[in-house]
Amino acid sequence: MARNNFMLSKAMSLLCLLGMVLTQAQPQPWSLSQVPKELASKLTRNPQTLSQASTDYGHIVHETPYAVFEPSSVSDISDLIKFSNSLPTPFPIAARGQAHSLHGQAMTRDGVVLNMTQLNGFRNGSGIIIMSSQLGNYYYADVGGEQLWIDVLHATLQRGLTPLSWTDYLYLTVGGTLSNAGISGQAFRFGPQISNVLELDVVTGKGDLVTCSAENNSEAFFAVLGGLGQFGVITRARISLAPAPTRVKWIHLLYNDFSAFSRDQEHLISFTTADYVEGMLLLNQPPLDLSFYPVPDQPRITSLVTQYGITYILELVKYYDNNSQSRINEDVANLVKGLKFVPTFMFEKDVSYEEFLNRVHGEELVLRSKGLWDVPHPWLNLFVPRSRILDFNEGVFKGIILKQNITTGIALVYPMNRNKWDDSMSADTPDEDVFYAVSLLHAASSFDLVKKFEAQNQQILKFCKDTGINIKEYLTGNKTHQEWVEHFGPKWKLFEDRKDEFDPKRILSPGQEIFP
Repeated sequence: MARNNFMLSKAMSLLCLLGMVLTQAQPQPWSLSQVPKELASKLTRNPQTLSQASTDYGHIVHETPYAVFEPSSVSDISDLIKFSNSLPTPFPIAARGQAHSLHGQAMTRDGVVLNMTQLNGFRNGSGIIIMSSQLGNYYYADVGGEQLWIDVLHATLQRGLTPLSWTDYLYLTVGGTLSNAGISGQAFRFGPQISNVLELDVVTGKGDLVTCSAENNSEAFFAVLGGLGQFGVITRARISLAPAPTRVKWIHLLYNDFSAFSRDQEHLISFTTADYVEGMLLLNQPPLDLSFYPVPDQPRITSLVTQYGITYILELVKYYDNNSQSRINEDVANLVKGLKFVPTFMFEKDVSYEEFLNRVHGEELVLRSKGLWDVPHPWLNLFVPRSRILDFNEGVFKGIILKQNITTGIALVYPMNRNKWDDSMSADTPDEDVFYAVSLLHAASSFDLVKKFEAQNQQILKFCKDTGINIKEYLTGNKTHQEWVEHFGPKWKLFEDRKDEFDPKRILSPGQEIFP
């Protein structure tokens, strides 16, 4: 494994270096000598900086920019975009936060990568501000687009408050997740993160700084949320807050029957006393990750997985605090009452609210210690309509993934309520009241494994197309223009019109490859 990681790292370094040589050998339609002095001082062509900007979390696509821009204010971002617009041939600009994209969405070849994290050093402590409404009847956080969600959590908890909707991983920027949607096990109840935004500051693709909300400049507001960075750069978001719980009952229920598993998930999201509902697969592909479970129970869990090939884990959470502590056990009993999990296969932990929300960070540290974090991640994330989820289980989970026996990583599957999404926003979902998020979170220790996973992903997409399962991809990449048109379907015309209005010269987020 160590040798594979070394060879992989060496190969990726050579690719980045080759990309830089090729890029620098190509003629540029503009040069640094044309850039206004106040902007030029913030553009860098340092080879190390360019190399860092030429890759992302996916470690699959490598594109070397012409320069990296390090702004010290929001107006710098506006000036950069306006300068690009002023040129006969504008250069592309890709906003980059934590670069947790998978297929080069935060990159641009020959253009400028906008290093959003640089803003944090110039906020003077104003990157996260907790406020109440004039009447004091609700709270919100004004948050810089470059801020990390983990820092938002810490700042709000100090006031006894919390955002309502999260992603599973918190070391992501606010602007980054809001440009996609931001989903986790709370989305069935509170919607994705984009459904919990009250107001935005956005620098559009024309360089205009716009403050917008559902009532004010609403077209920009709805365009940017879930807009894949196509219409503007989010520089501030106003996030709804609520009183924070302090503790969490964190429960795993094991199933050997997918119909019962999905039926119970849908039951739980049909009312609102649960606070978090997700699900995952435990495949008969050793080594099994059984770290959640008591050591004495691990052999019988292994036996269950071996017997059925796939065990389905329903992950259920109930929040509580001092006021509700006396009835939390009763609340949990009511939640699981009537659920059809395998008898005696219910497991529970009691942890702090922050420990639960930040649970993936502990896994990250373990993977980093083994050299398995900065490796290629050929993920596949889908929204699957409820009406076809049983077919998906048979054809994909059993018919492809289990049979091919190459899964390395986590496979998530959980339902969401479409009425918690605002269809005015750019994010697109299946046209059913309930749909499932399916996330195949592969990690590949070699390029050979990358090819195998990518081939499997394409086989899954082909299966869905051939059998008429009208999926929507999430965090998608590597699509042709026509495939993007098909992806958005009836929403494509609106998406295209918004591009014409807010970024007519097609400057922003070229890595998505939506507009040729």
